[in-house]
Amino acid sequence: MKKRLITAMVGIITCILLVGCGKTEEKEPQQVVEEAVVPTAEPNEAPTAMAESFPVIKKREVVSGKMQSYLTGEWKATSVVTRRPIAVMIPNNAPAMPQYGISRASVIYEAPVEGRITRLMAVFEDFDDLDRIGPVRSSRDYFVYVAMGYEAIYCNWGLARPYVEELINRDTVQNISAAVEGIYHPANEAYGRVSRPGYATEFTGYLFIDGMMKAADRLGYDWSYDKAYVPPFTFAADNVRAETNYGNAPGATLIYPGGQQGNKGGYGAYNPYFEYHEQDKLYYRYQDGKAQVDELDGKQLAVSNVVFQYCHGEVRDSHDYLAFGVHGEGEAIVFTGGKVIKGTWKRYDGDATPAKFYDEKGQEIIFNQGKTWICNIWKEYGEFVEYR
Repeated sequence: MKKRLITAMVGIITCILLVGCGKTEEKEPQQVVEEAVVPTAEPNEAPTAMAESFPVIKKREVVSGKMQSYLTGEWKATSVVTRRPIAVMIPNNAPAMPQYGISRASVIYEAPVEGRITRLMAVFEDFDDLDRIGPVRSSRDYFVYVAMGYEAIYCNWGLARPYVEELINRDTVQNISAAVEGIYHPANEAYGRVSRPGYATEFTGYLFIDGMMKAADRLGYDWSYDKAYVPPFTFAADNVRAETNYGNAPGATLIYPGGQQGNKGGYGAYNPYFEYHEQDKLYYRYQDGKAQVDELDGKQLAVSNVVFQYCHGEVRDSHDYLAFGVHGEGEAIVFTGGKVIKGTWKRYDGDATPAKFYDEKGQEIIFNQGKTWICNIWKEYGEFVEYR
């Protein structure tokens, strides 16, 4: 994969153009059988002072064919965790439900789109035994920029051409896109329709894993992380809970990214929320008055960490296309282990690095191992956020 290091100045300019700046614990085997050949983080991404004094995952090692994931911290096959993920655009409105395969995502990024609903970008590293993922919907530029920070191969069916066409066709964006106007190198072999009686056509298009892999090979994509890859999170070490580092932080078991009153910030249409369960230390997702489930197995979506990332947003045009600043910095709240940790997010090192999350002392926040759901909060509607 091409190196895509971009200077901080370019990152700031890009920000301006965008209008703003519980796992089931598994003991680590005792004997290291081989040295991991993995990307190294930039020097300024070394663990902070807090991380130095609290047990966190630092150097990754291969043990019995497994290594700890950069996206979840969990032990998985080395071939999985050293492979770049895919980032798949998935609709999140009621007429599209239920989604298929989404529970297998390591990270879910949720952000508002036109119509004042949200759309999801699910970041997968575990997809080898899936037949398909979807339904798949169209791209917005702020999702592309977030995917680039994960070094993910971006998968979409459609795009908001005025704001995405030039970006998604750059050499620095490796994408597997359905054949529509505005896509210069389509990947028809990766997509197909699934019969869903009663559903609108736009909710019948899916990404098929076999075809996606063929498309990636045809397009010459490299599945290896860049040597300068920066992991997005710092995770607590095995058998350690991150919340023990935040004993004085307030607690919350119900989390409402758009509140409960309804608003035009993107979360008001279906009023999603998360409920924390102390028994398994997971946050369960609800939406539109019911549990949000995966069609794959009928189980409710649940994650170990929830993040509210506040971003400046604006309406771009008469089509209600939105712009969000996903570079620079802003307020953030991390929910993990029942605790509420306030702080900031920062992303100044260009498109190829992710946003990082820091507490009010400026130290990187420690996440619990497991999946993470990041809600882009339109900060102009941030007053509607609730948790208790």
